[in-house]
Amino acid sequence: MKKIYILDTNVLIHDPMSFTKFEDNSVVIPISVIEELDTFKSVADERGKAARIVSRKLDDFRKFGKLNAGVKMENGGMLIVDLDHEQVLPKEFLLGNMDNRILNSALWFKKKKNNAVLVTKDINLRLKAEAVGINSEDYEAGKVKVDEIYPGLVTIEKTADFVDKFYKEKSAKNTDPDLVANEFVIFKAKEDPKKSAMGRVSPSDTSVIKMLSPESSPWGIRPLNKEQRCAMDLLLDENVKLVTMIGSAGTGKTLMSLACGLQKAVEESVYRRLIICRPIVPVGKDIGFIPGTKEEKLSTWMGAIYDNLEFIMDKRHQDDAMQKFEYLLQNGKIEIASVTHIRGRSLPKQYMIVDDAQNLTPHEIKTILSRAGEGTKVVVTGDPYQIDNPYLDIASNGLMYIVDRFKGQKLYGHLTFTKTERSELAGLVAELM
Repeated sequence: MKKIYILDTNVLIHDPMSFTKFEDNSVVIPISVIEELDTFKSVADERGKAARIVSRKLDDFRKFGKLNAGVKMENGGMLIVDLDHEQVLPKEFLLGNMDNRILNSALWFKKKKNNAVLVTKDINLRLKAEAVGINSEDYEAGKVKVDEIYPGLVTIEKTADFVDKFYKEKSAKNTDPDLVANEFVIFKAKEDPKKSAMGRVSPSDTSVIKMLSPESSPWGIRPLNKEQRCAMDLLLDENVKLVTMIGSAGTGKTLMSLACGLQKAVEESVYRRLIICRPIVPVGKDIGFIPGTKEEKLSTWMGAIYDNLEFIMDKRHQDDAMQKFEYLLQNGKIEIASVTHIRGRSLPKQYMIVDDAQNLTPHEIKTILSRAGEGTKVVVTGDPYQIDNPYLDIASNGLMYIVDRFKGQKLYGHLTFTKTERSELAGLVAELM
């Protein structure tokens, strides 16, 4: 039986083309959603961009008929922009509230046709819908199966002779068809668990596993565990254009990325500059507008970036670390920006780090990655268990979306960190809390 899907505003903000992804069912966009999108259209962030895309796409559909009567879409479904109806919700639900108006539209369709479903990323609205007898669901398109996300590193037991031969020949035949390009392998000897060797599946020939290149210490930062060792191999490889790293706080994602970025952009000049950006999403109560220049405003949100850069500078330039840092900023070798400032730019020959990417939608991360010009390397990091965006979860955020979609691509590598190295306390917090 065909269904009628009523979309909430946050679904369209999350994915501006979401209304085309319900197969041959009818999709209803309440007029209250159009009004809410109208309030976002002039906002200079991803919400504003998404609102403008939705408005343009809906306007395109007007060429094929009246939206209030329903317009046929290419997938066979019907698109309807629906006016408000008389109140069918209990009187406790005041229609001055935008969510209640959307809920009222959904209940009206439910009473007319029993196969109506409210689609929203707002958990509380789904709870309210259930309370009044409306079927509701989260927007599932683009969600990944978290249990199937590959870690980027596997351990395989082999004989001690195999490990010795791997060390000698620097490569081995890949006998596991499930291993993909740039996936790391730890060969562990059955006879002696302490005897092991690390390799990476060759992107040019996945039937071969090559030993990792000799360990390096960019800007004085050395890997403290096998995961960091593997990550550094990806971060310093110019042929791997996209790297994702997932891990809890203190695992070294940001520190490793910055050290390798400085090595490639500042020390070796392989890239023109190191660009670090992250989404501006407040944790807890927002502090409101911040005075000052763009750099002064960003310093409030980029504290973690500055802390790591200062730590790295201290390792390399103990006497004049801050002067060196300021020099690199003023000289344009390091640029720190918000995700909003990246949109619309073309970035050739850059080493770009996107931090805290778990707070980005798949649409936003696509916008950022499409900025990468010729010769640019992009590193995307984050912790999918620390999401501050109220409409994202572990399965729907942009970071996990990349890992799911890019697995196996020759120019892509991924690693999941499991060990915290920041401090004993930080490790205990990550484990117990």
